[in-house]
Amino acid sequence: MPQRKNTFSFRRRRAAQRVVHQAWAWIQRTGSVTAEHPAGFRFGSIGEATRLAFPLGTVFGEPWIHLGSHCIVGEQVTLTAGLMPDLDLGPDPILRIGDGVVLGRGSHVIADTTVTIGRDCYFGPYVYVTSTNHSYDDPHQPIGRQWPRMEAVEIGPGCWIGTGAVILPGARIGRNVVVAAGAVVRGTVPDHAVVAGAPARVVRRWTAEDGWQPPLRTPAPVPIPDGTTPDQLRALADLDEAAVARLADLETES
Repeated sequence: MPQRKNTFSFRRRRAAQRVVHQAWAWIQRTGSVTAEHPAGFRFGSIGEATRLAFPLGTVFGEPWIHLGSHCIVGEQVTLTAGLMPDLDLGPDPILRIGDGVVLGRGSHVIADTTVTIGRDCYFGPYVYVTSTNHSYDDPHQPIGRQWPRMEAVEIGPGCWIGTGAVILPGARIGRNVVVAAGAVVRGTVPDHAVVAGAPARVVRRWTAEDGWQPPLRTPAPVPIPDGTTPDQLRALADLDEAAVARLADLETES
């Protein structure tokens, strides 16, 4: 015979789960770093409404890290300036992140020399940006013991960097560039380009003379008309839900 559920134990587990989730949410809110948070004072600058989510990844060299306003730094994001903690890196910032930048969960930005990320860039999860590469000139020394090569990295404004992309030392990425997921970028990427592959190459580009080449396969999204109010958007959402429900009823009737 089937055993009867222990209703009391079930309710106790649900109550415990609720407490755990509420406690974790409180820890995340309390542990996140903002300009007003004590940990925020260590940074060279943090702009208004910028938040580093908890738990943080590895973070050091904060005095040489400058974060713009309205940035979102996801969980487990690593931000470092300098080869190791407690170095004096001089008077100028090493890692500059512009306004409105979003760094996805688990991403790494390693700025042993200057790394600049322009405003309104969006990074997917687990993007890796580094200004340092291992050298292997000496065949008799372990590669990890050889002095690395460093070269500045610059990512222009308005870029989208896909999940798992790698940006190598010396990369110069232009304005409004799409970097495909898993791409490995080195060298110079022109404005308004789409790059993919390892090493990344330009697979599509926009110019004022020719537009997108090769042409886009899908029509551009229709923007929301100017002057549209939130109430109107909510009404459209309700209308869509009603239409879906009506279609489901028709399918059932047929």
